[in-house]
Amino acid sequence: MTARRIIPCLDVKDGRVVKGVRFEGHTDMGDAAELAARYRDEGADELVFYDITASPEGRTLDYGWVRSIARLLDIPFCVAGGIRTVDQAAACLDNGADKVSINSPALERPELITEMADRLGSQCVVVGVDSRREDGEYVVHKYTGDPNARRLAGRRTLDWLVEAQALGAGEIVLNCIDQDGVRAGYDTAQLSEARSRLTIPLIASGGAGAVSHFLDVFDRANVSGALAASVFHTGAIRIPDLKASLAASGVEMRS
Repeated sequence: MTARRIIPCLDVKDGRVVKGVRFEGHTDMGDAAELAARYRDEGADELVFYDITASPEGRTLDYGWVRSIARLLDIPFCVAGGIRTVDQAAACLDNGADKVSINSPALERPELITEMADRLGSQCVVVGVDSRREDGEYVVHKYTGDPNARRLAGRRTLDWLVEAQALGAGEIVLNCIDQDGVRAGYDTAQLSEARSRLTIPLIASGGAGAVSHFLDVFDRANVSGALAASVFHTGAIRIPDLKASLAASGVEMRS
């Protein structure tokens, strides 16, 4: 496997980064551009920006905002939020994003994944999946950016992952809802099941609270990258220290 990636995640609402617990109770964490510049300087491998209210509000993200972020960064970044058409995805890339991530719109119209992959290339197409264990199986939720709009998507997680890959997704971000913001560790059991069914890169999301959690998810779930938010936003874990510790433990990291 290639070097593992450390990916700060910035959930954006009205230009501010927010963070909740299990996708609820969001609190302000700071200015999106300022945090992006900080993570760039600290050695993040990539950044992900989620406009968390775009899909529930029936809109797409601001391309001007994407362009302003692109001017700041010299590392890859992915954007997400209400992207419902190939033209909208292409506009994000035209304004400087390296990848686009789709979640609820892909659940509503799965062929969107194929349309994007055919025109833009699979390497640009990320599918985000918000999942939790209910009644003994993993199931998908949608519209998770708004607690009032969130609901079950009517799909089992592992089935949806396989379908998204077959439709042309180049990467999957698996957001484990029960771990989100709790800082008790990644859901390595769920991620391991996902990894066993996929050949494309899998990114772990939800649960980072200590350096050991990153080592654990790379070791046990064999994921390509680990996404985290609050531990980076608050400074509880510094990216240079994290990457040095992982490298010392034998995890291949990007310099």
